[in-house]
Amino acid sequence: MAIRNYLIEGVSGAGKTSVATELQRQGYHVLHGDRELAYKGDPITGETIDVSALDRDSLDLTFGHRHHIWDVAKVRRIIEDKSHTTAFFCGGSRNFASFIDLFSAVFVLDVDAETLKQRLRVRPDDEFGSKPEEQEFVLQLLATKEEIPLDAIFVDATAPLPVVVDNILSRCRAFG
Repeated sequence: MAIRNYLIEGVSGAGKTSVATELQRQGYHVLHGDRELAYKGDPITGETIDVSALDRDSLDLTFGHRHHIWDVAKVRRIIEDKSHTTAFFCGGSRNFASFIDLFSAVFVLDVDAETLKQRLRVRPDDEFGSKPEEQEFVLQLLATKEEIPLDAIFVDATAPLPVVVDNILSRCRAFG
């Protein structure tokens, strides 16, 4: 995908999609991981889980979160393409440890609980985090900071979007 590849992570509502859209607007090559790479699968083996065969009531938030993974082979194939100077993969996956070493840096969009609550409250009904039980779950993930990649660079995502994107881009320039 690029000579330098960056991962932008964060909890639902932190601003990954907004950052990705702004980076695209500025002409950067962006991959929306949650839309283009994600599926429900075993985070260790990558084996797809047929959720249609499961009882809908058994698909709780924890199960869905723990099994939200990216196709590792596809990530590797995309990164092998060096036709772009810089590329951003935006989204979250529970198997990031399988491919995180391929990125020049990992950015985590960081927000406080109050900002996150406000953002989740205004989400469309069809987006994860719009329902009260999903909001509670996301706030718990924020509080525990579980599954944050080691050596991640935290970015204050409470700032206005152009400031957040400029912060990320200036840090990317430091990597050469």
